[in-house]
Parts: sequence; C-alpha cells; structure tokens
Amino acid sequence: MEQVFTKLITENQGIIHKVCNIYCKNEGDRADLFQEIILQLWKSYESFQGRSKISTWMYRIALNTAITSFRKQKKNKVQQQLSIQEFQIPDVRPDEDFEEKLATLYQAIRQLSKVERAVIMLYLEDKSYQEMAEILGISESNVGVKLNRVKKKLKKIIKPELYGVR
Repeated sequence: MEQVFTKLITENQGIIHKVCNIYCKNEGDRADLFQEIILQLWKSYESFQGRSKISTWMYRIALNTAITSFRKQKKNKVQQQLSIQEFQIPDVRPDEDFEEKLATLYQAIRQLSKVERAVIMLYLEDKSYQEMAEILGISESNVGVKLNRVKKKLKKIIKPELYGVR
C-alpha cells in the first residue's frame, strides 16, 4: 500500500505544488504545507473509495488542508513522524523563464481570499465547472459566479502592476 501511495503522489505531485504555491509566500511555508498535505492524503488514503477521480480527491484534500492549516498551527497539534523511505518524492520545478511569469501571477492570486484562490487555481487547471463544484463542495452555478468575480478582481490587481502603478 505504501508503494502504491508513493507512486500516486509522485505522479500527481504537481497538484500539491500548485496548491502550496498559491497559498504560501516563502519556500519554508511551502515545504511545511507540502508535508501537511502529504500527511492528510496518507491518513485518508485507505478510505478513498474511487467514486471520484484521484485528482479530484487530491485537490479536495490539498485545498482543505491549505485553507485550514493556519488555524491548526495556533493550536497544539500532534505531529506524526513519517519515515523517509515512504516519502522519497522528487521535487519538480518549472524552468526559470516560466517561473518569473508565475511569480507575478502567484503574487496577484495571494491577494485573493482562500476560497477565491481555490477557484482560480482549478480554473487554471482547466477543470470543468462540474469538477470544480465537486472539489469545492458548491453548486456549478456558484462556481460560475465566483469565477467571474475572481477574474474581475485579478484584472484590477494585475493591470496596475503591468503599468508599474502601485
């Protein structure tokens, strides 16, 4: 089971990296969130019944973990030790040219609320309204409304940045 889980994470780690990049500003926080998401995926892996796509399940766990992780940090939480062998997952990063463009986008996205971040991330992943609704636990029409509002908000944030106005 551990080998199957590790393979699953390795093949789909892009999902986790995207969530971490959307919700965290610095590398240390991204690494901590990445580990927390892996832990939550591991804890819920046995109960995954395959009723949805594996990516839908991973998005849901990753987003819920990201949204709630900072509240949990305020409380004394029990930490579970994970073995190094179970989670030898290579770190895949985008190339340097692409990374600069992403930095501007991530900076704008970080100014959104946590739910808005989730909506735009799923949109950028070309998820259908139905998939987005399933992952977020809202109706498809609510996805459309939220997405339109987020797009307008991002235009207001990014446009001044393009022209050097702050």
